[in-house]
Amino acid sequence: MRTLLILFTLSILACSPGPQSIRYGEDACYFCKMTIVDQQHSAEAVTAKGKVYKFDAIECLVQYIIPLDEATFTHLLVADFDQPGSLIDARTASYLVSPNLPSPMGAFLNAFDNPNRSASVLHEQSGTLYSWDSLKENMASNSLMPR
Repeated sequence: MRTLLILFTLSILACSPGPQSIRYGEDACYFCKMTIVDQQHSAEAVTAKGKVYKFDAIECLVQYIIPLDEATFTHLLVADFDQPGSLIDARTASYLVSPNLPSPMGAFLNAFDNPNRSASVLHEQSGTLYSWDSLKENMASNSLMPR
């Protein structure tokens, strides 16, 4: 009986919705279909049902999310500019759009886990800082996307 309980517990844990590692150079962006290679700008979304969507750029994630009900996602993750490959909570990250810091899809969009660090990089590189909500609003109006 104990073995059955352990197997049941393991099967439940294995099915828990959660982030997956991005296989750089192998996984494709759900939004633009490009191969994900840039660890500094990747992103990921996970639904409550456990479906994982991977993106090669933060701007791809944002464009994908805008028309959807964000509440259906248990995890929205973006790469931390200072720790490439390390995914952080998209909803609490601070974002810098700087013409001096390119991103894969041309929005010059970078995410930071530490707001003090994003302010420091803003001072060094110029640009504009955004919260998750203000980033979505500006991208929805196409004011941040390249023409």
